[in-house]
Amino acid sequence: MGEPSVGTRVSTLELFFDLVFVFTITQLTAALAEDSSWSAVARMALILSLLMWMYGGYAWLTNAIAPNSPARRTLMLVGMSGFLAISLAIPDAFGASGWAFGIGYFVVNAVHTGLFTVAGGTDTMTAFRRLGPLNLLSATLILVGGFTPVDWRWALWLAAALVQLAAPYLNPIHVFSISVSHFVERHGLLVIIALGESLIAIGIGAAGQRLDLLILLSAVLALTVIYLMWWLYFGGGNEITERAFAAIDPARRAMVAIHAFGWAHLGLFGGIVAVAAGVKKEIGHVDGHLTLGEAAVFGGGLAVFLASDVAFRLILRIRPLVHRAVAAVAALAVIPAAMVAGVLGLGAAVLVLTVMLVLEDRARGVSWGDRSAWTVPTAP
Repeated sequence: MGEPSVGTRVSTLELFFDLVFVFTITQLTAALAEDSSWSAVARMALILSLLMWMYGGYAWLTNAIAPNSPARRTLMLVGMSGFLAISLAIPDAFGASGWAFGIGYFVVNAVHTGLFTVAGGTDTMTAFRRLGPLNLLSATLILVGGFTPVDWRWALWLAAALVQLAAPYLNPIHVFSISVSHFVERHGLLVIIALGESLIAIGIGAAGQRLDLLILLSAVLALTVIYLMWWLYFGGGNEITERAFAAIDPARRAMVAIHAFGWAHLGLFGGIVAVAAGVKKEIGHVDGHLTLGEAAVFGGGLAVFLASDVAFRLILRIRPLVHRAVAAVAALAVIPAAMVAGVLGLGAAVLVLTVMLVLEDRARGVSWGDRSAWTVPTAP
């Protein structure tokens, strides 16, 4: 299959699709803010893993097949409807709404498989002869699990996640040709939208409270945390990531995409969800303490985001990394600060991220934000 155009960009329909998908992120955030117990964290982590696998499938789909005909656009609408059903079911996915989650997921998978089968090229179909049945197996496990008691649901949905984890290594995915700029832009846009949705947590957390200087300070600190997370991901510019991804041997690029934009981004989005849930709680308890679980969701989420960013850049060989790895550990210090008062937790998070970014650039001998701080291998 020939290499797609390097200049291919994300269409407005894909962006609209992403807006629907991000509703699942919003629902996960709300559910985690409502219940920060370890069992709830485990449930949300499993659901996010299942969702990110299917979102990734659509990113690969539109990277290879443009949704540029009425039939394809209509099928994309059906896929969006499936994600909408999933989103609505998330708050009680392990309860009475499991059936809706399962049906929505099966619909999303069926549309994905149908579009790849009908519109994919010869090489794509070679890979999809194995990938398609594995996707169908995981979707069937999720569908059946949605109608079973909660213990069986756990078992079946975990089995589905394991199938998805193994699928890329059981298929000749190297035959997929990737449009580098489209792939990088698509995932970057989703990160921006998810971070933007996180801002809503500030308003939700402040709802019903009297606006005073402490609330306002906390809101600004929360905004700064989210901004610095944006800076961590985008500070070097998309072109840095594109250049690093383009430098990968085309024969290895598909597998690198699985690792960098699949597994590493799963951690990035898990971190975003957890930080947003923590922000909601911290704004609601600016002068009061958070429970250990609530503080751990916020500080642990920030640590996961940083560690996943390190993994993402390590896979793509983007340097430097050391300061980010240290910051991932330092972010755990946010937990005790948040247990004292929400505003202290937010302030500690801002401090960790700011110091890390300043020291990172100082170590490179450049001013803060200078893109020359990033180094990537050159394409052969």
